[in-house]
Amino acid sequence: MIREKRVTLFCGHYGSGKTNLAVNYAMELGKKGKKVLVADLDIINPYFRTKDSAEEFEKVGIELIASEYANSAIDVPSLPAELHRISQDKEYFAVLDVGGDERGSVALGRFSQQIKEENDYEMIFVVNFYRPHTRNPEEAYEMLKMIEKVCGLEFTAIINNSCLGIETTAKDVLNTDEAAKELSQLSGLPLVATSAKEDVAKELSSLIDDVFPLSLQEKYFRVTGIK
Repeated sequence: MIREKRVTLFCGHYGSGKTNLAVNYAMELGKKGKKVLVADLDIINPYFRTKDSAEEFEKVGIELIASEYANSAIDVPSLPAELHRISQDKEYFAVLDVGGDERGSVALGRFSQQIKEENDYEMIFVVNFYRPHTRNPEEAYEMLKMIEKVCGLEFTAIINNSCLGIETTAKDVLNTDEAAKELSQLSGLPLVATSAKEDVAKELSSLIDDVFPLSLQEKYFRVTGIK
């Protein structure tokens, strides 16, 4: 499963589901009584944001750093000044939601040196084999290497988050299991989990090792598609 490091980064291409994974992992840490800081590095105003879960975070004492323009009609590539806390507030477990395109990777690059120097991080490549540009292990590996090159950090693990939105079945996830294992072999990185919404995760628990059940952000239930 996901190794508990002080800094955990969830990064993947658009539609990989990294935001929901970051939210669920942060909530898991918060419920354990950890001091948690969530930072949103998706600088180009996407539809799903960690900020959508601000109320849930507050209930378990999780602090959130997000652009003032998040969830607004203003599309401005803005990074909050508070992001220095990622490397400086070491009593907090920092969970980062990182945009997987070149701009998001560049944003992460501003903090990569401090993260490397501390050397207490897990950077997870979130892959969804049902999305364009990551439809097979080779495409996913190319995306993985591009992100590494731009941001200056190396991935340490992979999570298979392949899904087709809220209608995803256990069979849909199982159909991508071999591709995830191939990506693991191709990259030399461990496949630490296969994630799925809670009802699907129950079905998968006897079929796949290390299943990570996800509670979906409320907005998932109001739209089709994923982020």
